[in-house]
Amino acid sequence: MSATLTIRRPETMVGMGQIAVLIGEERASAVLGSCVGVALYDEKRKLGTLAHIVLPTSAGRPGLPGKFVDTAIVWMLNELKSRGADPRRLTCKLTGGATMFASNGPFQIGQQNIDATRQTLQAANVRIVAEHLGGSKGRRITFDCESFAVVVETAGEASATL
Repeated sequence: MSATLTIRRPETMVGMGQIAVLIGEERASAVLGSCVGVALYDEKRKLGTLAHIVLPTSAGRPGLPGKFVDTAIVWMLNELKSRGADPRRLTCKLTGGATMFASNGPFQIGQQNIDATRQTLQAANVRIVAEHLGGSKGRRITFDCESFAVVVETAGEASATL
């Protein structure tokens, strides 16, 4: 009789406003609604970060660096550089930004998060290589740092791998 042993790699849960720094076989996950998940990656170093960003701009307000697009991306880039990543090699995968409530109101935080994230990454010359954005449902994402796969699970839909 043979047995199969499944070894689950460690996985960090990234809460609202948090950023995880990953290397090698580490994984991180987040549950997103209107928040945006930003996965930055240096393939050569197998080094990445996953941010669970809540709002588009800090506008001078205090908070964790991961809470706002403008502070999160700067913090992520600096952290990756301090660990030896080459900013010219960095690529990004974006997830989230759903419209969780009224779809026609003036306060569309999901879309504002998406727009601010794209603008900030473009200004930093970081190439977006995959996206799973918008819609009206939340997502659970899992970022595998070894392969740079981002698995997106949405209720009632087949999972997608970016």
